[in-house]
Amino acid sequence: MTAYQPSMLDLMAGTATTLGPLPGGPVRHRLSAGAWVDVLPGWVRGSDPVFDTLLTAVDWRAERRQMYDGVVDVPRLLRWYGPGEALPHPALTDARDRLSAHYGPELGEEFVTAGMCLYRDGRDSVAWHGDTRGRSSREDTMVAIVSFGSPRNLLLRPRAGGETLRFPLGHGDLIVMGGSCQRTWEHAIPKTARPVGPRVSVQFRPINVA
Repeated sequence: MTAYQPSMLDLMAGTATTLGPLPGGPVRHRLSAGAWVDVLPGWVRGSDPVFDTLLTAVDWRAERRQMYDGVVDVPRLLRWYGPGEALPHPALTDARDRLSAHYGPELGEEFVTAGMCLYRDGRDSVAWHGDTRGRSSREDTMVAIVSFGSPRNLLLRPRAGGETLRFPLGHGDLIVMGGSCQRTWEHAIPKTARPVGPRVSVQFRPINVA
């Protein structure tokens, strides 16, 4: 595993973990077919202590899944926190509550679950997909992702074909995928041959969205 390099912003700010403001903060990118993404780099300031806790305190789980005619290893480690389950760092609880307060009027409900992925190095990835299990297969919804650790590229492309968008995410960056994004667009974290350190992705979702 490539050694993790802390962000320059965290080195300058020290180790105190704080959340930046959400009102007036994220930049909204309007996509096609009613989809959009909000992006706010460095929303979690002093994110390295959170990252360290997630690496060491989370009971990460390796999974295997059916793929065509065989069963394969999932190329990342996983952990899912259901409604009411305590999160492994208070900054994540604060982040979920702040996101619910900010996006709740538009979303019509709160974020209640947290899925986590650990990308250990450039060999770990997630293939093209949309979060279309549950209500998100037929309804507009939101998925808010906060990234910790080394940046990795999140790619977005329209299901109907078109340009692929790239968002480098790490070190406390926030991206929110909303509107029809899960139904009409796909996203992925591709493998990379370049040396990269580990990254943790925390995905906040409403109930029955996966």
